[in-house]
Amino acid sequence: MAGAAPPDAPRPGLKVGILALQGEVSRHAAALRALGATPVEVRGPADLAGVDGLVLPGGESTTMSKLLDSSDLRAPLAARLADGMPALGTCAGMILLATEVLDGRADQQSLGTIDVTVRRNAFGRQVNSFEADLDLTWDGAAVDGGPFHAVFIRAPVVEAAGPDVEVLARVGEHPVLARQGPTVVASFHPELTDDLRLHRLFLSTFEEN
Repeated sequence: MAGAAPPDAPRPGLKVGILALQGEVSRHAAALRALGATPVEVRGPADLAGVDGLVLPGGESTTMSKLLDSSDLRAPLAARLADGMPALGTCAGMILLATEVLDGRADQQSLGTIDVTVRRNAFGRQVNSFEADLDLTWDGAAVDGGPFHAVFIRAPVVEAAGPDVEVLARVGEHPVLARQGPTVVASFHPELTDDLRLHRLFLSTFEEN
């Protein structure tokens, strides 16, 4: 099967929000800016209303979940996602977008945007962080450019995926990158490398909507 080339840079004027309640924001912003998009920090409902899509970065998922409530972002964010707004969730962001979360707090709420069951800290604690080269696929084809060097920090993993979810990369038998429609989730931190392919592929979902 022929490889899939990452798509061209997005159209000018594309505004991509980054949930800026907690976690790594600046590196995601730099990646988006390098690809021609305009990053916008999202801290409240007014910020969310002005963006075309959203990155939910890594951080601490329970803290981020609580901050969604205290900032009054949960309801408008859930509504935008239900309407098909593209979203990229990395590490904690994956947990927030999942349908079910294992090993989380009893009061932890997720947004249920992608039909996956995710296990928190599946590879262990901070000291068990690691890096791995991943073979990426997109729309059933291998992504050109060779393996993607991924950084895993207290990473979650996909334990189960629904029939409409496309698994895009694995570590061993464990799915660590998945997509359902305009929602993409990653166990790892793509912003910690200079490889822009995953952000570029995420931006291609804007053209599909």
